[in-house]
Formats: sequence, C-alpha cells, structure tokens
Amino acid sequence: MLFPTIDFGLFFAFSFALVWSLNAYNTLKKIVLLALSLAFYASWNWRFVLLLLASGAISYCIGLYVDAAGKRPFRRLALALGVALDLAILCYFKYLNFFIAQFLTLAYALGFHPSLAFVNVTLPVAISFLTFHAISYIVDVHRGRLAASRSPLDILLYISFFPHLVAGPIVRAHVFLPQLAEPPRAGDFPLGENMLLILGGLFKKMVIANYLAVRFVDPVFTDPTQFSRFDLIVAVYAYAVQIYADFSAYTDIAIGVAALLGYRFPQNFNQPYRALGIGDFWRRWHMTLSAWLRDYLYIPLGGNRHGALMTARNLMITMLLGGLWHGANWTFLIWGAMHGAMLVVDHAYRKSALYERWGKGRLAATIDWAITFHFVCFAWLFFRSPSLDAALQYVAGIWSDNGAPNTMPTIVLPLIACGALTQIAPSWLRGAIGAALDERGLLAQAAAGFALFYFIVVMAPSAAAPFIYFQF
Repeated sequence: MLFPTIDFGLFFAFSFALVWSLNAYNTLKKIVLLALSLAFYASWNWRFVLLLLASGAISYCIGLYVDAAGKRPFRRLALALGVALDLAILCYFKYLNFFIAQFLTLAYALGFHPSLAFVNVTLPVAISFLTFHAISYIVDVHRGRLAASRSPLDILLYISFFPHLVAGPIVRAHVFLPQLAEPPRAGDFPLGENMLLILGGLFKKMVIANYLAVRFVDPVFTDPTQFSRFDLIVAVYAYAVQIYADFSAYTDIAIGVAALLGYRFPQNFNQPYRALGIGDFWRRWHMTLSAWLRDYLYIPLGGNRHGALMTARNLMITMLLGGLWHGANWTFLIWGAMHGAMLVVDHAYRKSALYERWGKGRLAATIDWAITFHFVCFAWLFFRSPSLDAALQYVAGIWSDNGAPNTMPTIVLPLIACGALTQIAPSWLRGAIGAALDERGLLAQAAAGFALFYFIVVMAPSAAAPFIYFQF
C-alpha cells in the first residue's frame, strides 16, 4: 500500500475517522492504531508482520531488563544482546548474500573453491528503519534518557506506527512514547498546514520525481553507454532533484498524516541543497538519520574528543556504515567513503586559520555552496548506479563523449527548476498559507484540498516509480 494511491487514501480516511472517534478511549485507540499499522504492513507481505511483533517483543523485554538491572555489567550485557539480535535480523535479510559473495570472491582469488550457496531471502520492507527504531529505544533506556515502558502495546505501536514505518522519519522513543500517554487534542494540529504538507509531498513525488525518473533518469542510468555527455551530466542533476523530491515527499506525507492522527514527528529535510559545506548538508538532509548516526555511532566511537586523527577515523567509520546501511552494494560503500572523506576535509577546514581569515565572507560562502552542491551531485552518481561497473561506465561517458545525440526531454529542465524553487522558498510560507486556509473554515479547506489534489493527478505521468527509500 503506497501513499500516493487510492487504496491508501481510503485506508487513511477510514483510519482518521475511526481513530478520532475513539480519542476519548486512549487504550482502545492505541489498540486500533496498532491493528491498522499491522494491516498496513501486511498489505505487502503478511508473514513479515511476525517480524514486527518479534522486534517489538525484543525491545520491550530488553528495555525492562536494562531498566531493572542494578549492576552495570548485566545492563551492558542485556544491551549488547538486544542490539546484537536486532542487527542479526537486519544482516540476515539484507547482507547475508552480499557477505557470501565477497567471501566466495576472496576464496576463488586465493585458489579455493568452497561449496557455499546463496540463500533465497526476501527483503522485508522497512527492515532498516525498523532496526533503527528498535536499537534507539533500548540504547536510550540504557543511557537513562527515558524509563523503560511498562506497556507492550506502546512499544509495539512505536515500532510499527504506519506513517513512519516504511521510510521514516526516524522517530526517537523519547519523542513518540510520551505522546501515547494522553489522547491528543484536535486543535493542536492545524488542518490547513498539514493538508498543504501532504499535498506538497504528493506533488513532489507524483509530478517532479515520477516524471524525472520515468522519462529520463531511469533510462540513462540503466545503460549510460547509449547517451551523450550532455544527457549524462544533466541526468546527474536530475537525479539529485528526483531523490530529494522523492524522499522528502514521503517524509512530508508521513509527518502530515501522523499530525492529522494527533502525533508529532520531527522535521527530516531543511533545504539541503543550500548547504555550505558537507557537514551542513548532513544537518539538512535526512536529519533524523544524521542525528541517529551521530548519537548512536559517531559519539560512542569517540566523536571529536580524541584529536584530529581519531575524529577522521570516526567520521570515516560512521559514513562507511551509513553507506552500507543503504544497501549491500559496493556503490553504497563508495558513496559513504566519499562523504566520509569530504567530512574529514570539511571538519579540518572549519577549524583552520584559513577559514577564520577568509571563509566567512560572501564570496567564500558562494564557493563553499558550489563545491558542496556539485560534490553531492557527483556522489549521487555512485548511489544511483546499479553496480560499480555501471558507475564507472557513467563516469567514462562524461569524460569522453561517445557522440550519441542528445535525447533529454524538454520537460526535464523545468522540473529541475521546480526542484530548485523548493530550496529557496521561505520556510514560513506553507504555515502562512495554511493559517489563511484554517481561517476560511472546513468547507473552504476541503474545496482547496480537492482542487489541488485534482491538479496533481492531472499533472502526474501515467507511469510511476516506486519510492526510492523503500529498498532501504
């Protein structure tokens, strides 16, 4: 069940009416929300509902034990067991065949021929986001940031709540669980602003991302040898717009849907292509993942507390594992290594005398932006390519033009311009328009919503690409 579909529209309309009708009965409402979330996930593969329940049960039990354990060695042992179980589930489904392939490649290179077969594994939707939520809960309980929940219902709902289940944003337990304690008030979640958030997400996904993917980006990246240097260069920028429009659209819809059900999610994007430096980019792009990697990986490794060399090591490890999190492919590892290396350079530059003397002026900021933006776009080339060989073919095609004719559709440049507008539109604009809608009353809001939705449907292409982050 995908967000921009009639099926989900009907599902959400039913959920919205049912949940708010039960708002006075908080426990019953949470039971219904859990049932709806499990049904939402079961629409892909009902067997993996057991995985959701198992993850919730592990988190609940480990959290209780960690909270109750008086002696630190037992607390640490319980924490290690919980994290190991979550990572074991993730590694089995997502990385087992990748590790087998690397082992076989190394064995054959050394002259051995082991009889090791690949495993037929179906990758569960949202396995990575599921794991991140589970780990953050038990780690935060161990750190004392929140008390372990005594309610298995709350933990199961936290793990499986359908707006964030498939592709985030990553919602911390200390943010979400307190919201389950008391029923929300409808007036705390303005309809106009959240309706615009959802409709804006639908436009970014159904129009901008789908057109760019289907009409241009997917064909170019599938076989870059058939396209001209011009097409290859423009396709890199087109993909940068596509992945932003695609992923930010999902999280915008998720945040808006959760708000209309009475729950607040954290912001996940803040005009990332305006970033001045790669560090600033990661404070703006997939902000909940960046914060998760910082708090649960970079800082435990030592962060920047032990000198420049150890800081560089910690940045590289964090980004390599962040790249691997996206998929079992060398392209993701290279993408992570590129960002890690650039973060090392950026971190050193921000602490240098050169930056203090020259790096804060307007010209320096413009150069900083240009370097950051083009580096991010070039790194997307490896992220998007289906294999390392395909990525190298793509780079070779840019380096030496093969003489193929330019085939870029006319619509691509206007769509890239639309993507650019999302990076410069003031952040207060949606809130102001939403507030104006809220003053007009429910009928005007409904009319405006249906009119905007009809416009999006008319503008959208007939073919659609799946959400990019579903595979992660």
